[in-house]
Amino acid sequence: MSRASKITLACTSLAAVGTVVFVHFGQRWEKAGMHAGVIRDMEQQRVKKERQADFEMQKALEEEYRKIQTVHDGAGGEAKGGG
Repeated sequence: MSRASKITLACTSLAAVGTVVFVHFGQRWEKAGMHAGVIRDMEQQRVKKERQADFEMQKALEEEYRKIQTVHDGAGGEAKGGG
């Protein structure tokens, strides 16, 4: 085998190995990014449920307080609600 053919074989072999390694690590990084996206989505859903529960609790409290307190409209008009 000539010297030029050995160099060509070595270069193409290194290029092939480099490509395989690059693709392998690229897939790992992509998988890690996708996993991080799933974790982030789960956290966002948890926060959304928590905020919805807080909103519903505040709404229930507001309705309860409106039943037991007299509320004025600020213009000196009649009282609204019971109490």
